[in-house]
Amino acid sequence: MIFRKKQPMMTLGRWVLALAVVASLMLLVSGPGARLGFWDFRFGFQLIRWAFFGALGVAALALVFLFIRRLRQTHGGPLVAALVLAAGCAYIPYSLYQTATTVPRIHDISTDLNDVPAFVAIAPLRVDASNPVAYPGAEVAEQQRVAYPEVQPLASNQPGDVVFAQALAVAEDFGWTVVANAPDQGRIEAFDTTFWFGFVDDVVIRVDEQSGQTVVDVRSKSRVGLSDVGKNAQRIGRFLEALDQRLDS
Repeated sequence: MIFRKKQPMMTLGRWVLALAVVASLMLLVSGPGARLGFWDFRFGFQLIRWAFFGALGVAALALVFLFIRRLRQTHGGPLVAALVLAAGCAYIPYSLYQTATTVPRIHDISTDLNDVPAFVAIAPLRVDASNPVAYPGAEVAEQQRVAYPEVQPLASNQPGDVVFAQALAVAEDFGWTVVANAPDQGRIEAFDTTFWFGFVDDVVIRVDEQSGQTVVDVRSKSRVGLSDVGKNAQRIGRFLEALDQRLDS
């Protein structure tokens, strides 16, 4: 008789856990599905939204039913698992949203905002990109200055050819696809593919000898999307840090 009273709640707990699994799966496939071409990245973003709100609903259900189980003094293993899974599923989109709201809605970052390095070999690859190859202008430059003051050129006492070779090596080490390698022009062009959604971001590296020093400027620009959520500035920072370490070693 006691077992029969517990059975409906046990079944309900498993259903709530199943819903938590569904929400988690939507989150897990959102990016890879877009990267593999199963759907547009916009639908992938929609899956993330559904996963977030679905996970919140599941977490609320789990909390309610856990409270009921506590009153009945019965075991709530599936509900606890559902709560933990749903909380984790909701936290990831929430953290991404929080990051997105703390950075400007720009997607073109450069260490030189007065003489922005130009894309040459990559320009034809961006013909169908929603973001044009040209630099957006002074408004974006000012937003970058405020949000990413640390994005600055790298100056080295090493000869230009040495710096160029090391810059190319770092780009290759990072797994970027090198499109142009022009040492006579001091220009390297490459693109990087993001892990989750497979977004393609283009990079141009300019190596120039100035007043007895070699100056390295880098520009990183997303092909799609209004905001890069700080990815391009992060990419430039990582590249210049790695290059600096190579030149100092």
